[in-house]
Amino acid sequence: MSGTVVETTAAKTAALGAVLHDLAPVLVAFSGGVDSTLLLRAALVELGPEAVVAVTAHGDVHTAEEATAACEAAARLAVRHVVIKTNELTVEGFAANAPDRCYRCKHALYSRLVELARTYGMKTVTDGANSDDRADYRPGQRAARALGVRSPLAEVGLGKDEIRALAREWRLPEWDRPSSPCLASRFPYGEPITAAGLAMVAEGERYLRSLGFETLRLRHHGNVARIEVSVGDMARLIGPVGAPGDGEASVRRGIVGHLRALGYAYVALDLEGFRSGSLNEALHPAVAEGEDW
Repeated sequence: MSGTVVETTAAKTAALGAVLHDLAPVLVAFSGGVDSTLLLRAALVELGPEAVVAVTAHGDVHTAEEATAACEAAARLAVRHVVIKTNELTVEGFAANAPDRCYRCKHALYSRLVELARTYGMKTVTDGANSDDRADYRPGQRAARALGVRSPLAEVGLGKDEIRALAREWRLPEWDRPSSPCLASRFPYGEPITAAGLAMVAEGERYLRSLGFETLRLRHHGNVARIEVSVGDMARLIGPVGAPGDGEASVRRGIVGHLRALGYAYVALDLEGFRSGSLNEALHPAVAEGEDW
């Protein structure tokens, strides 16, 4: 089915069911985001709970909130759910943060999932990659291919907008959850990844979300925090709040104070606004145009 060209969302959904039957029983790499939740729900409906197990990785590059959300979603879907502890900083070459960082991390993770699939009697490991992911630099997908991990959503041509629409139609609460790749994606290639740096990013983004900013990234450039929010949110981030004329009471001042307390010396707002994978913009074209897309 991986070479099938499907056009309508309804046809893609039907094709997804056929792919899942071909791959069954399946282990779903489950983050709790909209993509993997939709895949998990489809697998449960098509195959039944005995033919599905969901596995969530929780380690250095994941937040506690993400683990909680995955556990809550798995409980709601009544699926067998396993949470495994990972330690990405111990993966060879990961902390050095070369452009193949994601390949190294995913190869280590998927290798464990392949072993777990054998343990649970599952035929195939699947992940929630979608067809839009092919438009960005995704070395982790090369690791998936190397280990035989399948991406059913991408294989039938389902993109992010269609997945969100389906998730809403299927009444999945995750349908509008913002995408949140691992915390390591906030570090420019070549910037060493440390436990302290990951904690700074996690807390900084938690604070920004507490202020109502949902579409955001906090990029970690050493002692500089570069904030990306949607263009429509920029005015609220830098504008005054509270009593008229009370310039001290501002969202901007609160953010600067909180991020400096975390250890950042400088706090910057990216005037281009949020864009997923913005750190890939600095990659050499020879890398960006390689087989890792």
